[in-house]
Amino acid sequence: MKSATLNENPPTESMPKHPDIPRHIAIIMDGNGRWAKERGLPRREGHRAGAESIREVMEACKELGVEYLTLYAFSSENWNRPEDEVQALMNLLDRFLDEQAKELDKQKVRLQAIGQLDRLPQKTRERLEKIMARTAGHRSMTLVLALSYGAREEIVAAAKALAEDALAGKISPAAIDGDAFASRLQTAGIPDPDLLVRTSGELRVSNFLLWQISYAEIVIVKKFWPDFRQGDLFDSVKEYQSRHRRFGAL
Repeated sequence: MKSATLNENPPTESMPKHPDIPRHIAIIMDGNGRWAKERGLPRREGHRAGAESIREVMEACKELGVEYLTLYAFSSENWNRPEDEVQALMNLLDRFLDEQAKELDKQKVRLQAIGQLDRLPQKTRERLEKIMARTAGHRSMTLVLALSYGAREEIVAAAKALAEDALAGKISPAAIDGDAFASRLQTAGIPDPDLLVRTSGELRVSNFLLWQISYAEIVIVKKFWPDFRQGDLFDSVKEYQSRHRRFGAL
């Protein structure tokens, strides 16, 4: 995997056809708070502005033929933020689900979610589960929301599940391999990301899909998430296409 690239160029408005489109794109949507601070606005306004970026990125991925889009929407560490900000984020999630429910149906997009979903407010969890059930048969694209998600917690839970299965005699310790471990992760059945995009210029992965991004190409975009648009997604994919993915080989 090549080193991360800082994308500083003006975004391209269109994406030319290319055979090498990433099957799975994962995005760390960072910078909402700093975007709002620069404008003298409350942090919640940055989160609200970021919702438009989500819509644009979803449309861009559908246009390209991307099969899976995973968005890091709320980390397990985010529960430690001020109570009013957490409440604002949950309200925005409720609104996003309400506004996008019909559109997901119309566009035949399947909604899935990973993370400690039991920590979400009951009404939010019920709304999420209802939409996931309703879109379960859709196949044009899969949108995965990482909510109350932490990769370390996911890995620990998978290790515990394997240990319990081994103690119960369901699996031999000698048979435990990477595939067996991956099957206990919340992303079981979802291909690993080919491309990881992080906005705001920060150079870290923030406890996101640590197992799954082992061979993902990483593109760092300096823009804050609310300023990220379709052209920025296209440019990130172009950067991905310029890379030679060796997967540890020469």
